[in-house]
This record gives sequence, structure tokens and C-alpha cells, in this order.
Amino acid sequence: MNASAFSQPLAPLVLEGWGVRLEPLQLAHVDLLEAAAADGELWNVRVTSVPAPGQAQHYVQTALDGQQQGHMLPFLVRDLNTDQAVGTTRYHDIVAPVARLEIGYTWYARSAQRSHVNTAAKLLLLQHAFETLGAGVVGWRTDHLNFKSQQAISRLGARFDGRIRHHAIRRDGTIRDTMFYSLMAGEWPDTRAHLLDKLRQHSHVA
Repeated sequence: MNASAFSQPLAPLVLEGWGVRLEPLQLAHVDLLEAAAADGELWNVRVTSVPAPGQAQHYVQTALDGQQQGHMLPFLVRDLNTDQAVGTTRYHDIVAPVARLEIGYTWYARSAQRSHVNTAAKLLLLQHAFETLGAGVVGWRTDHLNFKSQQAISRLGARFDGRIRHHAIRRDGTIRDTMFYSLMAGEWPDTRAHLLDKLRQHSHVA
């Protein structure tokens, strides 16, 4: 078995701060995710992986299977200002021998979009990855047609690593190119300052 270069094992935990709590995803959260996805009928967005009605249980089980296999760590995202579950995110493609992980499978109810939620969740995930786990790099990947996601990742300070053509199948059966980005540990301090500044604009930093 390959040794881990992380400073500690990745395990389910609660991350909380800046008006958001990330809770370990569980099958008990299926109904909460169904409700969050229904806020804006997010499954109709072609370039995301939001579960359609009746598919949340399979979605959660797949995430938990990935957790059991050691390459995923999924979270439910809760807005503490309303105490509502508003979406989900996860670490994925975890490669312990090189202390690498990616952040993705992220989506939020329409009512939580353009709020403090995504910024706070990214800050919590990146802070834990770099400052607690000792990650050397955090990556992201996104559909080549998901321009909104590409812009958001770039604003974090992540570097564009490249494009893999004809890489993955979308839910509708079409094939996408995948855009890859990464943030190195040495770049984290600037990104942290940027995210904190964004949160101040939302007036959610104590």
C-alpha cells in the first residue's frame, strides 16, 4: 500500500466558519439534497452534475462509495444564517502519495447562489487541505462549456493546467472536454486573503 504524503489521514469531519457548516454527507441527507436541487431545478443545467428528481439517493451512495474506497470525501453544505441545507461539495481524486486532492461536485440551491456560501465553503476546504492536511496542491476540473465555473476557479488564483479533449460523458450523453486547474501550497496565502476580502464584502466575517 502506498504511503500517504498528507500530514494526517483524510476522514469525515465537520468544517465550520464564516456562516457555513460542511457536514459529512450521509444517506440521511437525501431529502435535503432533493429539496436543494429543486430550488432552481438545477438538474436542467447541462454542464453540472446535479441529481435529477429521485436520483439523490444514488448520487449520495456513489459519493459514499468513493469515500469508502479512499478517493472522495463528500460534504453537505449548510447555510448557518438560515440553518438550511443548500447543496454539496467534496474532495475527490485524492492521491495520497503526492498529497494531491481536487475540489468539485459542487452545487448550490439557486437561493444560495451569489451569496457568501460558496466563498466560505471554498475557504474552509482550502484551509483544511493546505493548513491541516498539508496538501501540496489542490485541483479543479470543469466542463469546457461551463464558463461560469472556469471564471470562478480562475478568480481563486488557480492556474490553468490544460484541456483534455473528448474526456467525459455528460448526463445527456454528449461528450465534453475537461479543463484542469490547480493551486499550489505556496499560492494559498494570496488566495486566502482574496477569499477573506470577498467575505468581508458579504459582511459575514466576524
